[in-house]
Amino acid sequence: MSSDSGTESTLEQPQTADITYEAIFEALIFASPQPVSLESLAETTGISQEKAQAVLARLETRLATGGLRLQRHKRGGGLQLVTAPGVAPYVEQLLDLEVTLRLSQAALETLAIVAYAQPITRPQIEAIRGVSSDNTLRKLVSAGLVEEVGRADSVGRPILYGTTFEFLQQFGLEKVEDMPPLESPDNKTDKE
Repeated sequence: MSSDSGTESTLEQPQTADITYEAIFEALIFASPQPVSLESLAETTGISQEKAQAVLARLETRLATGGLRLQRHKRGGGLQLVTAPGVAPYVEQLLDLEVTLRLSQAALETLAIVAYAQPITRPQIEAIRGVSSDNTLRKLVSAGLVEEVGRADSVGRPILYGTTFEFLQQFGLEKVEDMPPLESPDNKTDKE
């Protein structure tokens, strides 16, 4: 069987109902120590990227009702298997895990601003918070929840910050768009 690049694949198409491309993709993503790209999955199995995308969609649908989720890294497009948020307490108990990441109120505020307004600069964060956020931002970067994602096209070319894959994992999200919507002050008064 040949891949899109014209090279011959050394692996044959799965021959049994037990070994499907979904099962192969699931195993490859599970076995990889880091997120796996769609391109790598397609190349490894010798199928087109379009077919690989369809296989991933079926895998994602199947996993949606179980204890695992397929998580996509927004930058770089890597895929990883993670536990569903609902099973987290059981995993923590089994592995005797303690939550070691403690965030101050300032860190939570800064993280929320970055998450909802990304990409965003430190001066923009400080304008929203009304206080210096340099140390807090440094701690969030150090904790792996926030990272530099580029430079703004403005005077001084300030650093742009965004959330990381670790942020998504810590908060049980598959993608940033899964965060709850922000309530505006106008909506709040309508509900009261």
